[in-house]
Amino acid sequence: MTDTTAPEEEFLRLDRQICFSLNAASRAFGSVYRLALKDLGLTYPQYLVMLVLWEHGELPVKRIGALVRLDSGTLSPLLKRLEAAGLVRRERLATDERSVAVRLTPE
Repeated sequence: MTDTTAPEEEFLRLDRQICFSLNAASRAFGSVYRLALKDLGLTYPQYLVMLVLWEHGELPVKRIGALVRLDSGTLSPLLKRLEAAGLVRRERLATDERSVAVRLTPE
C-alpha cells in the first residue's frame, strides 16, 4: 500500500502518536499482570489497593482512591469484593463517622 501522507502531515500518522504507543504499552503490561494475578484471584486495581494498604497500613477510602487514582464509584465496589474475600476490613472512623478506613486482614 502506498503512503500518501504529505510530509507536513507526517505527525498526524497513528504510529507517530505517543498516546497510541503509551496505550499499547499499558495494555501489554495489563495483560501480563492479569495472567500473574489470576492465580491470586485479584484484578489489577485490587492488586494496587492491596499494595497501597501493605505499604501505608490502614487508610481512609479517600486516601486510597487518591493514591491509586480511582474514583469512589470504582473503588467502593472493589473494596466490597476484597472485604467479601476476607482480604480487607472496612470500618467507620470513630473520629469521623462519615469516613471509612480500610486495613488488610491477616489473611
